[in-house]
Amino acid sequence: MAELDADLVHIVPSSILPPFWAKLVVGLVSLICFARSYDGDFVFDDSEAIVNNKDLQADTPLGDLWHHDFWGSRLSSNTSHKSYRPLTVLTFRINYYLSGGFHPMGFHVVNILLHGGISVLLVDVFSVLFGGLQYTSKGRRVHLVPRASLLAALLFAVHPVHTECVAGVVGRADLLCALFFLLSFLGYCKAFTESNKEGAHSSTFWVLLSIFLGAVAMLCKEQGITVLGLNAMFDVLVIGKFSMLEVIQKVLRKDKSLESTGMLRNGGLLFRMTLLTCGGASMLYVRWKIMGTGPPAFTEVDNPASFADSMLVRAINYNYYYSLNAWLLLCPWWLCFDWSMGCIPLIKSVGDWRVIALAALWLCLIGLIFQALCSEDSRKRRILTLGLGFLVIPFLPASNLFFRVGFVVAERVLYLPSAGYCMLLTFGFGALSRHTKKKKLITAIVLGILLINTLRCVIRSGEWRSEDQLFTSALSVCPLNAKVHYNIGKNLADKGNQTAAIRYYREAVRLNPKYVHAMNNLGNILKERNELQEAEELLSLAVQIQPDFAAAWMNLGIVQNSLKRFEAAEQSYWTAIKHRRKYPDCYYNLGRLYADLNRHMDALNAWRNATMLKPEHSLAWNNMIILLDNTGNLAQAEAVGREALELIPNDHSLMFSLANVLGKSQKYKESEALFLKAIKANPNAASYHGNLAVLYHRWGHLDLAKKHYEISLQLDPMAAGTQENYGLLRRKLEQMQKKDG
Repeated sequence: MAELDADLVHIVPSSILPPFWAKLVVGLVSLICFARSYDGDFVFDDSEAIVNNKDLQADTPLGDLWHHDFWGSRLSSNTSHKSYRPLTVLTFRINYYLSGGFHPMGFHVVNILLHGGISVLLVDVFSVLFGGLQYTSKGRRVHLVPRASLLAALLFAVHPVHTECVAGVVGRADLLCALFFLLSFLGYCKAFTESNKEGAHSSTFWVLLSIFLGAVAMLCKEQGITVLGLNAMFDVLVIGKFSMLEVIQKVLRKDKSLESTGMLRNGGLLFRMTLLTCGGASMLYVRWKIMGTGPPAFTEVDNPASFADSMLVRAINYNYYYSLNAWLLLCPWWLCFDWSMGCIPLIKSVGDWRVIALAALWLCLIGLIFQALCSEDSRKRRILTLGLGFLVIPFLPASNLFFRVGFVVAERVLYLPSAGYCMLLTFGFGALSRHTKKKKLITAIVLGILLINTLRCVIRSGEWRSEDQLFTSALSVCPLNAKVHYNIGKNLADKGNQTAAIRYYREAVRLNPKYVHAMNNLGNILKERNELQEAEELLSLAVQIQPDFAAAWMNLGIVQNSLKRFEAAEQSYWTAIKHRRKYPDCYYNLGRLYADLNRHMDALNAWRNATMLKPEHSLAWNNMIILLDNTGNLAQAEAVGREALELIPNDHSLMFSLANVLGKSQKYKESEALFLKAIKANPNAASYHGNLAVLYHRWGHLDLAKKHYEISLQLDPMAAGTQENYGLLRRKLEQMQKKDG
């Protein structure tokens, strides 16, 4: 389509039109936009999907990836989000292996490179969408619209709405999905080279390969299956040359030739449609079988509109969400890591002024659809239809039309649809340039958009480098979002700033009075500050709102234990375990309760359960050793200590506890070795030096005892026991000196 390229001649210089240079420019620009995020931390959802995901670690069998969701939970679990993306998790695992652990730089670099590769690939995709398929005698595709495809690819490469996908490591699911989505589309186009006559085996091979790549895209993210719809639309419009305008005209004229429409009699097209339909149905069937227990269960705070009783209210709000997504594509300045929890209040009547936004959206869409279907210009019809298809089809899984989704607005789901937007925008610039004499003004607008978006990408990438910046940046965009305040509070609490954390947690609870996680965290901080009464009230309210909230039940038990309400505490612990059977921390706290009540056997059993569920649970092992030591069961304490050190060989607290037991059993040499090893690991622990001094004191190594008593007292001058023992030793040494004198 030389006409569109001619319209863009003032915007895109001819010096960068050859495919190699065009792709090089797009690749470099895309890397510049997001390079700032290369050394960022793991932020927001990265913690759950990567840092806390055992599927990344070598001791988890690779086969488990095919039975777990994106977050590492079993798909059969009722709590699973059912997000099945095993190939994305596999790339995380490879990253983890190559990086030698959870080092975020390697993860971020891969994301940045993937976005660069996708942007480059879109040069070819846009070339096909704008210009169609024409080949040389040697089978090479002719690039008919180099300017349009380059401009659209540049607009995509610098779009700020992509920051979440590129700078957030979990966004790799969208990036990989987009990569295989585009490869599937280009593979489908390969079925129509001059050498592939309709019905030929090579044509069928490319269609089947396209379906396979679509399945791979779906295994990276569920959205990938929509490429089959785009392929079908391309086949019908570009290859089948279907025109709705012609059909409408023939219907109105009652033209009998409608019955013999070429597309309907095209055996090759029907065969390809059958393959695409069967492929899509098979993928959906397998996906449904893998989900096991049905769709995920989302809560009202995740997607309030979907829980509205009135169908009209649901429809209005869904359409308002669509208009917000459109606005993010048009003006990507206000970006937020999360748009849930009150960020977008529900529209409850048609009198709400925000209804204007969805009216504006549908006016624009109806205008574009009318032009796409009824324009006299066949090329314009094709480009607008394909652009709208690329905008709408990949967005359908996030539209709430087929099933409830777990978010209100999510920037990440716009990664693929934004390609359709960039295509429509490029066509619009071409049309403007054709109908105005102010070519330089159009050029300035295009360059301004590219430069502003690039600047916004750089700024937004910087905000995604740390949770501090990311969460704080959201306050100006979504001040009513309880989750924003919750995350800021959590971040402050992790840094030890409890006073500020309390303020943000209280605001989160004020904005969302049913926010149980904010109540739980706030209750924990109040518990640590010994504000037990309010902590109990908050945690009791949390479990009342969500009766299966195991962590809140456990924390409630800890508070009740501190208030000496032992029966209530025991009941809370067992309720927590009922809702989460494999809960080692709860068994540990239950053991502490039993120890306080002198129910020693029950305490030992509870701690043993904790270590069975979590063999590296150092506190439970330590408490078992200490309890057995204090009750005179030295042989059993020694056995437990040795077992613990085999599992956690570098834990200095276990070395210390076992060394105490061995000293009492008069195994001085072995006890000394463990004390020295513990001190080497933690040289500033006063009790380690003090107890080693006691060992030397008993053993008769008085000079060494004196040395370690003195070190211990330097580290903790107020340790009464050490002062007393040191005084005894000094008197003994003085008596010995007098005898020698």
